[in-house]
Amino acid sequence: MKLIMLGGVPIVLHAGAPEESVGPIGGSTVLRMSDGAGVKMQHWQRSAGSISGSGWMPPGLAGLDYSQPLELRSTKVINHVGAGPEFALQHTPRPDMAPWAQALIGDRWVRVPCIYADGVVTIPPVPGATLYQACYMPVFSVFAEAPAETQGTAHGWSLNWEEA
Repeated sequence: MKLIMLGGVPIVLHAGAPEESVGPIGGSTVLRMSDGAGVKMQHWQRSAGSISGSGWMPPGLAGLDYSQPLELRSTKVINHVGAGPEFALQHTPRPDMAPWAQALIGDRWVRVPCIYADGVVTIPPVPGATLYQACYMPVFSVFAEAPAETQGTAHGWSLNWEEA
């Protein structure tokens, strides 16, 4: 089982099973033409998210240097589904967890081999497959603030991050 890591520090399960979110931020807007038709203008896009938990101990992130970008090894699975056989990944996969693939055969997703190189997952054809899925856990370079923490019957904590 892989753990979320921030700045090289693993967030252990004693700090609580983490809730993790990842989503896109920035750089786009929808403009309206004189006839009302929308046109999306996009200049850039990055990711942002949050991590929180509540457990028997704090997450242990107090000693990190939050003035610098930190490496975030996420456990939030990101997947791309399509006809394949190639899938360009949006993010870099964790170096300690290789991407994996599945094929939809009938109504079941079946784990199948794949090759990852240069940001692309390639899935060899599988007889009877109608769709393919490339999955991975991303690694980000992020800016974050030290987590907000509470203490009652458990140690609660949460932090927000944005991709550097």
